[in-house]
Amino acid sequence: MKLDLHGITHADADRLVENFVLLNQSHVPLTIVTGNSPSMTQIVCDVLDRIPADEYDSKTYTARVIVRRV
Repeated sequence: MKLDLHGITHADADRLVENFVLLNQSHVPLTIVTGNSPSMTQIVCDVLDRIPADEYDSKTYTARVIVRRV
């Protein structure tokens, strides 16, 4: 499953990412497309740390975060 954050404001991203991950946690891996925005990537990682997501990768991939386990 994939969530594309292109065109989404930073203010809306937090809620969208949290809902997406929690509602789709049985469908991992999940891909969250952040684009080339370090700020958006940081927002996504902050949400994943808060949930918490057990395993995700934001370093290997450019412009996306892969959630492997929630």
